[in-house]
Amino acid sequence: MAPVSVERFIEELEKLSREMSAGTLKPSEYDQRLARVIGELRTQGVDADRPRITAVLDDALQRGVVTSSVKAHLLKRLGLVT
Repeated sequence: MAPVSVERFIEELEKLSREMSAGTLKPSEYDQRLARVIGELRTQGVDADRPRITAVLDDALQRGVVTSSVKAHLLKRLGLVT
């Protein structure tokens, strides 16, 4: 399987954020879908290095796509915490 593009990764996070904001996604469903995204990333890998992924998550945090706790969770689950 080909690695997941960082663009697709952020698109999935943006989609989850929009659905949560619109009220069409329950918190438990958000958690399940986020876990699925993380699982896919861990299985297939990401086509970006640590600094690029961190920069993308920093940008997502600034734009309100993810919260600081979600960013920290993603970094930890992807093994990017030093």
